[in-house]
Amino acid sequence: KDLPKKTVDITTITMNDEARRYYDACLADVKYKMEEREENILKGDRHSGRELFSVLPLLTRLREICVDPSCFIDGFSEESAKISYALSFILSAIEAGHKVLVFSSFTKVLDHLSLLLKQNDTNSYYIYGATDASDRISMADDFNNNDDVSVMLVSLKAGGTGLNLHGADIVIHLDPWWNVAAEEQATDRAYRIGQKRPVSVIKLICHNSIEEKVVQLQESKRELYNQVIKSGDEAISKLNFDDIKFLIGD
Repeated sequence: KDLPKKTVDITTITMNDEARRYYDACLADVKYKMEEREENILKGDRHSGRELFSVLPLLTRLREICVDPSCFIDGFSEESAKISYALSFILSAIEAGHKVLVFSSFTKVLDHLSLLLKQNDTNSYYIYGATDASDRISMADDFNNNDDVSVMLVSLKAGGTGLNLHGADIVIHLDPWWNVAAEEQATDRAYRIGQKRPVSVIKLICHNSIEEKVVQLQESKRELYNQVIKSGDEAISKLNFDDIKFLIGD
């Protein structure tokens, strides 16, 4: 009750044409493999359930294409629509006097965004798994108390707990995570004791993609996530056959 207002908005981004072609090709591959496994299940193959794990990397590839395919696909030439939007939004927010906290589950994407910010004469701090604990503390303290750096980039795994980043009043999630509880813990790095300003949370989601389905799945499984699934990528291992069919369905 002591905290100011927090608003959460979902912003839908349309993929550019090249990204959509890659996405649709990968989606077709996932659907083909799932149809194979469904046929095997109907035939009574007891090993088909375990074979689902071979589909999971393709689900990750779909998510990679949504956020920034240039980081993951050799020869990809077009700028990511989502990263272009995020960059423009961040620069405008800084100009308006805000501080911005940016999360992604993909460190390659944060590396790229850090470079783009630097090219636009904007410095940022960056915390990821390999960042030393003392460096995390010093960056967080400087971010909260000084105006030299207005952007903090954090990998979702590194930023789930322990960090106080109340200097930010805007939180951007570049991609939805399997575990909604971990995503909310990351947001609360800014929305915690010490925060004096209203906090805006922006979730960037690609239209007509697995990201929209991830958000829907988060809501349908929110209670399950809160009760039994710990923070981390293991949440994806809890997906069953029907979950995956839902994620790749029309």
